[in-house]
Amino acid sequence: MKTLLAERGRENACVIPLSDLDVSETKRFQDDSIWPCFERLRREDPVHYCQDSPYGPYWSITKYHDIIAVDTNHRVFSSEQGVTIVDLPEEHRTPSFIKMGPPKHGEQRNTVSPIVAPATLTELEGLIRCRVKTILDGLPRNDTFNWVDKVSIELTTQMLATLFDFPFEDRRLLTYWSDVAITTPQMGHEIDSWDKRSAILSECLDYFARLWRERINAEPRVDLISMMAHSPATRNMEPREFLGNLILLIVGGSDTTRNSISGGLLFMNQNPSELRKLRDNPMLVSSAVSEIIRYQTPIAHMRRDAVADIMIGDKQIRQGDKVVMWYISGNRDDEVIENANSFVIDRKNVRQHLSFGFGIHRCVGRHLAELQLKILWEEMLNGRLDVKVVGEPERVASNFVHGYSALPVQIVA
Repeated sequence: MKTLLAERGRENACVIPLSDLDVSETKRFQDDSIWPCFERLRREDPVHYCQDSPYGPYWSITKYHDIIAVDTNHRVFSSEQGVTIVDLPEEHRTPSFIKMGPPKHGEQRNTVSPIVAPATLTELEGLIRCRVKTILDGLPRNDTFNWVDKVSIELTTQMLATLFDFPFEDRRLLTYWSDVAITTPQMGHEIDSWDKRSAILSECLDYFARLWRERINAEPRVDLISMMAHSPATRNMEPREFLGNLILLIVGGSDTTRNSISGGLLFMNQNPSELRKLRDNPMLVSSAVSEIIRYQTPIAHMRRDAVADIMIGDKQIRQGDKVVMWYISGNRDDEVIENANSFVIDRKNVRQHLSFGFGIHRCVGRHLAELQLKILWEEMLNGRLDVKVVGEPERVASNFVHGYSALPVQIVA
């Protein structure tokens, strides 16, 4: 099935006039037929202008070095209008530190970054390992189940609840709010209007506002709510800004890791020689984690808006233009990454990927994401857990979060 879809995708990408090619179509991400489109853009038009799309006109930046050039130039390329290709209506926009420039960006980012500092991660490692063992031990044997729900979501949502010191029994609300936050009416989801989306996220804000009131009247603690409540940079946030930072932390703390957990298992099943390589040499776990994150690219794109005229490659980008950095394409740029379309866990320069971004907006939780994946694979190897994918994955209809809603598997006891 996957091969057939890929061939159809390749045929469609080749027959569409270059000027009409719109790589933002969510269907291509859902059926995994997007790759030939990006291959064509990297080859024929790496800085590509799409005049007509559901999201308005935009530039696609598809090659590795061009993406870094945009990502590290925050003076010309602003995130203030948002970091996704979608133009949210003004009344539904929420400020957050990823949408800010210096100095406010740094002040707010530095408020929360200590929770994923090396010393804190060292303290969390034992807790993560204990939870991973409990989750793996509780999985059904010789029966089909959804790896996304039982493992990927459960592990990352438990971790997110710990970071927020969120009521553990309600932790799945975090998953729900994350899914709603990345959903737009264009996606054909049950969230079919901006008002419905905002109403659900208002429930998120109300819940966290109660936690905020508790934490601001208590001694400072090492959790995200307490840290924001007691920091001069964040304690006076307006409700919409608080909500914006909550969404940023929830999505960033769950989607990246959970979709890499799902993708990693899928890739190991699709490439059994790489799984054998890992089993024969467990010291490759850290390298394998980096390759999983590159190959999955859990955040497909980031958007910027030009605040001045600038040349990228041989193209003139004008002030006010929307510019989309397709990390998912840059991670397959074979002029930089050798044999980029192959999954190779011991490749040279394995950390040379774009999945966490570059510059001032580089993912603040990247080391925590890597740690969770590393521990999961170490415990799977230690337990000699043989997990087989037994059906086609179901992918999310999104051009932003590159992920899965289901991955049917069986554990061979």
